[in-house]
Amino acid sequence: MTTTKWQFLAAKALNGGRLTLEEGLSVLEADNDEVLLIMNAAFTVRKHFYGKKVKLNMIINAKSGLCPEDCGYCSQSIVSTAPIRKYTMLDKETLLAGAREAMARKAGTYCIVAAGKGPTDKELNQVVDAVKEIRETMPLKICACLGILKDEQAKRLAEAGVHRYNHNLNTSKANYPSITTTHTYDQRVDTVEKVKMHGMSPCSGVIIGMGETHEEIVEMAFALRDLNADSIPINFLNAIPGTPLEHADRTSSMKALKVLALFRLICPSKEIRVAGGREVNLRTLQPLSLYAANSLFVGDYLTTAGQEVSVDHQIIEDLGFEIELNAL
Repeated sequence: MTTTKWQFLAAKALNGGRLTLEEGLSVLEADNDEVLLIMNAAFTVRKHFYGKKVKLNMIINAKSGLCPEDCGYCSQSIVSTAPIRKYTMLDKETLLAGAREAMARKAGTYCIVAAGKGPTDKELNQVVDAVKEIRETMPLKICACLGILKDEQAKRLAEAGVHRYNHNLNTSKANYPSITTTHTYDQRVDTVEKVKMHGMSPCSGVIIGMGETHEEIVEMAFALRDLNADSIPINFLNAIPGTPLEHADRTSSMKALKVLALFRLICPSKEIRVAGGREVNLRTLQPLSLYAANSLFVGDYLTTAGQEVSVDHQIIEDLGFEIELNAL
């Protein structure tokens, strides 16, 4: 492969063309010697849409564990034996304190995440009350991730001021039954469509490293492109002891970079966020990820630790990039 090959794909993406399955596979299956050339092509596209700006997001685990779902990757699921904290929905003051911490970390988007198949009326009320006060008192964008939504629930979140709703596809439709049996791929797609219908920005992404094929990774990118997700978090499995996927192989750093470049080329104008598991999969190559991705989570994830926020700020500064404050 030559520089021309990858720059051709970048030009195709910028001109509104769609990569074919074969072109997508060529990115994932390229020799590692080609990675810097591939990242350069991805950066051509990223720079066109986002310049050198980086969006920062912070998660609060608003309800931990106690989940009836059997998702194989998750330490909070009913089948997990991982020793995690378990608690019901956090109160309003704790959610507000989390929002203030997000601002201190220079995060533009505050993500309220709760384990479970979907929110109860009581849980939804707690989130809605917190969101209203955050919107009145802080210049933050708010993303909620509460599971599968009913129409009325989506409407209430939108009316409260939630800007974005996250509901990841996680894996390909074909691979879905091997990851969870308590809900379906189509239910996840339906929730993303509900989010769009009620005027919230749709956020949906994937988890790489759960036994999917390269072809399925390309198909996942196509599915998110067709869903028109505004924000696409790319998670890399952090195999947590006590979960069904605890023995899954780590995604190599070089493959992780190719995956990020692939999603940038297939979804050129969308926010691509390097998300959970980046520290243990990308390892020392994390800075290179921002040549394709334009967004990061800062701080800890749901039940796993992230790296120090100061390190992420330093990476952005050292790259000559800049934090985009208050960015959705």
